[in-house]
Amino acid sequence: MAGLEVEEEESVAPAFSRVVVAQIISADPHPNADRLRLCRVAVGAGDLLQIVCGAPNAVANAKVPCALVGAELPGGLQIRSSQVRGVESHGMLCSARELGISDDAAGLLLLDPAAPVGEDLRRHLDLDDRLLTLKLTPNRADCLSLEGVAREVAALTGAPASYIEVAEVAAGISSQRAIVLDAPAACPRYCGRVIAGVDAAAATPPWMRRRLERSGLRPISALVDITNYVMLEVGQPLHAFDNQQLAGAIHARMARAGETIRLLNEQAVELQDDILLIADERRPLAMAGIMGGEDTGITPATTEVFLEAAFFAPKVIAGRARRYGFVSDAAHRFERGVDFAATRRALERATRLVLDICGGVAGPVTDALATLPQRPPVRLRPHRVRKVLGLDVAPARIGELFRRLGLSFVRDAEDFIVTPPSHRFDIEIEEDLIEEIVRLHGYENIPAALPRAPLSMLPRREQERPVARVRQLLTDCGYQEVINFAFVEEAWERDLAGNEHLIRLANPIASQLSVMRSSLLGGLLANVATNLRRRQSRVRVFETGRCFFRDPLGGPVPGFRQPWRLAALAYGSVLPEQWGCTTRNVDYFDVKGDLELLLAPLAARFEAATHPALHPGRSARVLLDGQAIGCIGELHPQWQQKFELPLPPVLFEIDLDPVLQARLPQYVEGSRQPVVIRDMAVVVDHGLELQELLDALSAHRPAIVNDIRLFDVYVGRGVEVGKKSLAFRIVMQDTRKTLLEAEVDAAMQQLVAYLRQVFAAQLRV
Repeated sequence: MAGLEVEEEESVAPAFSRVVVAQIISADPHPNADRLRLCRVAVGAGDLLQIVCGAPNAVANAKVPCALVGAELPGGLQIRSSQVRGVESHGMLCSARELGISDDAAGLLLLDPAAPVGEDLRRHLDLDDRLLTLKLTPNRADCLSLEGVAREVAALTGAPASYIEVAEVAAGISSQRAIVLDAPAACPRYCGRVIAGVDAAAATPPWMRRRLERSGLRPISALVDITNYVMLEVGQPLHAFDNQQLAGAIHARMARAGETIRLLNEQAVELQDDILLIADERRPLAMAGIMGGEDTGITPATTEVFLEAAFFAPKVIAGRARRYGFVSDAAHRFERGVDFAATRRALERATRLVLDICGGVAGPVTDALATLPQRPPVRLRPHRVRKVLGLDVAPARIGELFRRLGLSFVRDAEDFIVTPPSHRFDIEIEEDLIEEIVRLHGYENIPAALPRAPLSMLPRREQERPVARVRQLLTDCGYQEVINFAFVEEAWERDLAGNEHLIRLANPIASQLSVMRSSLLGGLLANVATNLRRRQSRVRVFETGRCFFRDPLGGPVPGFRQPWRLAALAYGSVLPEQWGCTTRNVDYFDVKGDLELLLAPLAARFEAATHPALHPGRSARVLLDGQAIGCIGELHPQWQQKFELPLPPVLFEIDLDPVLQARLPQYVEGSRQPVVIRDMAVVVDHGLELQELLDALSAHRPAIVNDIRLFDVYVGRGVEVGKKSLAFRIVMQDTRKTLLEAEVDAAMQQLVAYLRQVFAAQLRV
């Protein structure tokens, strides 16, 4: 709960007993077997033991583990005195595999020549040590080292931490290499020094080998093991080059197109121009922060090394190793952030170990420095801590926790101005500091409080209606809500929205979901296609969601506009198949009626228009109060074929905000007088739009005319070619008196005369 989860705990070796450090005094051939030896072994007490052994490295003076008679080894093996090819054997000389320490079974486990004979092997090798596997979150790169974990445990427990003392190594020679930071933003610090006269074939000390193995690293050679050991100690990856293979100055630069390098894992890679390189004057030497090159790696013949320690910007390293199909411990640390203030300290520590183990003499340190990352102060307000945690943490307690974490701060009235240390890349905002406080204070110390739910009426304007009401209206019309990805196929944007200004994703979750949508229609069409593949022949779906457009005057995100939209689609029959009515496929007017119901009491206008996704001549623009809010129509035959739809679906897409507006109800006195209904049919030009005619009649209708509705359109016998007959139902009523026949006839004649004058209409009889 404090951030350092122990995922696993295990012993470094399985249980065994009565195994001691022994020394082989003599190893003679077995009289009855060519591959066995008759060893006389000292175990520190009593007489020498006679033990038969077949290991090839069972030689005189070697110190090895010996299981005494009565010992029990891993797997339940009991050691007893026995005869081997006619010769008594009183014990067993053991390999690392037989003791469960490692998988090495090539020979006996050779111990330190200085190991005291007779000492219990578990004590000598510290085999009762425990291995803790920590499960770190990616933001805690500072705990990817022994010092980092110690620093964290000290902060959590309040116990003092003891860190490695590192002193500067004085230069004994003048040899050094120039370092040039050609990409200072990617590599703002690079330290290096030459160490001459080293013995690359020197053996890694047993204590170091043991610690590396228990940390999951395979010992390779002394120089390489030292760099790995320091990385585990202080968290700073290092690399050692064979200095005699280098030419001129060391450059930290970006790769050039076409450059290649063969890495230490024997993988040859072609470098891209966003890869940071360490190079000399002739060629690349290493993928910076990831892996060194094979040509300049350490070999047993190396006598002079160039030891480096650097800081690389995390964003320059992140993801580069995975791109080439491998990972490395260095990349794992650099892409999360390495302490840029401890670079030289790690180099000095590694230098001292090299001199102590491999010998040699060190040159002066070259420390190339550019602009290191800034650590802007973060303000913490105690009242914000109370609000976020629901816990009153005293300022004195906050200061104490910050000091335990090594966070330097100053007080500004009640606030804390905290400067994050160089090893903490995860402290950037106030909430980061609050998280530090609560995990040290202890989540378990937050008092449990019963939830409080004060009830109060939420204000809601009557001119607005909630989105839930809009969704319910569409559901009542038989539509089902869907939620699609805001990431869509590029082809959908070009085909269905005519969008050439695509908003591409930098890191799409799938290759076909590579752009942000500017229309909801593509997702609905994909839903229909999916349902048809599953034998669902009648589909009605709708979606509400954000669409995305480039706009210099955009909203919350500069340069982008994100309107909220509503789209619906109907496909197949109008009603589910049944005996009570004839099956009929949905058409434009069915969906238009659903849209009008959705917008009511607002009255929308529909004007013929074209749209990239819709059928020309069967699509319209939707207007509300004179403003275009969307479109409606049948799917274009080209896209119907592309989506493999047997029938054309009918769709609409509108802006959602106008739909959420509602008009206040207004009182209108109901009339007690009867209504008078008259029908009127007129012949007009075929190209005349009905809406134009209705608008004109509504504007010039007599006072007693309440409603004018079209109920029939006829073209055919009895109507001149190029003409059409429109039949209207006229509803008339007076609120004060019963209408007289003469008043009704006068109103009808007025309407006919107006139509004849403006539209050259002829009354059809």
